[in-house]
Amino acid sequence: MTRLFGWLLFGVICLGLLASYIAGDRLTQAAHSRIGPAPVELKAQPVVFDSASGATIHGWLVDGAKGGGVVLLLHPVRSDRSVMTQRARFLSRLGYSLLWLDLQAHGESTGDRITFGARESLDVEAAMVFLRKHYPGEKIGAVGISLGGASITLAKPPLGLSAVVLESVYPTIEEAVADRLRLHLGVAGPVLAPLLLAQLPLRLGVSADQLHPIDHIADLGAPLLLISGSEDQHTTVTEAKRLFAAAREPKQIWLVEGAAHVDLHEFAPKAYEARITAFLSQYLKQ
Repeated sequence: MTRLFGWLLFGVICLGLLASYIAGDRLTQAAHSRIGPAPVELKAQPVVFDSASGATIHGWLVDGAKGGGVVLLLHPVRSDRSVMTQRARFLSRLGYSLLWLDLQAHGESTGDRITFGARESLDVEAAMVFLRKHYPGEKIGAVGISLGGASITLAKPPLGLSAVVLESVYPTIEEAVADRLRLHLGVAGPVLAPLLLAQLPLRLGVSADQLHPIDHIADLGAPLLLISGSEDQHTTVTEAKRLFAAAREPKQIWLVEGAAHVDLHEFAPKAYEARITAFLSQYLKQ
């Protein structure tokens, strides 16, 4: 009986390791997709530039009013630039120049693995170089959702941003993984987190402690608006408040009442546009 129990335990462990390996592979697989033409009504132009991540980055560019400021829009994980088009529409009406792009391993940009902000942060740095050359003298702001926001915080300072909006950004990769396992597997789920996190150096050449936006948010060097849903279980209110506490002034936090881990612009469009308009106009308009 003891030997049988031992074999059963061994089998369970092997299945757990196999399941975590498969899950790790799927979570880091590239999320390529064909986007289609740029939005005609915005007079958006396709742009392509290289990143130190090794990827060729594809995006859309809209020229706004001279002196009106520029906004960089960065999508969430396993998504692409098209999800930022609604934000681009209302920001374009306000006169901003805009760049929204596919981070490496997403959409039409090249890349073989999603790295949860490690390589993607290099794409943010490359985008800032592109924007400074294209719009010399303009103030630049950024809006990043989830992965997009983490990529902003993990980029090497100084980025030269004049305003930053972070939406639904995790404080540490350990918490992000544990939260998602808890949602899918219940209270025992976070026990499996170390099996997934241990794969980061092997698959991506990145350690977990390199994926801690909370350790870098104080280095943004720009006014911050942090936004999160009050019912978000992927990045909890407690985690959002810890991230906010680590940031430097000037800073604002908005907990969107009733929202989970969703597109917050789509959830509360009028309130969202009012908040973003007031914040960006304060820091970007000449």
